[in-house]
Amino acid sequence: MANAASGIAVNDNCKAKFLELKAKRNYRYIIFRIEDASQQVVVDKLGEPNDKYEDLIASLPANECRYAVFDLDFTTTENCQKSKIVFIAWAPDIARVRSKMVYASSKDRFRKELDGVQVELQATDLSEMSYDIVKERAISI
Repeated sequence: MANAASGIAVNDNCKAKFLELKAKRNYRYIIFRIEDASQQVVVDKLGEPNDKYEDLIASLPANECRYAVFDLDFTTTENCQKSKIVFIAWAPDIARVRSKMVYASSKDRFRKELDGVQVELQATDLSEMSYDIVKERAISI
């Protein structure tokens, strides 16, 4: 079903791959993009299970918007191992204005399709999504 605000639909493969990340941990991260031709969110890239957060960061385009989910493993201050799924809305300052508007208006609807996301982050610059910031957000939730 298309998003009422933006007219963007979500490809069924997005939910299927997300469920694999969540339940089977087949991927460390998934990057999604809005495909102009079909006007839908599609899977752009799948991260290998042993990839690191830095691999996700390196895979995000510097001048184009994307959505991403990352399976974050971390240790709390009480020395407990935890895992949380982080949703990132990446909209770099230098991306086209129209693209930023479409991604912003589609985000909430797409985010609701991904049942099980525990942490959400919006970033316009890499400094806003450093590993330390993401880990701190995950610990505080």
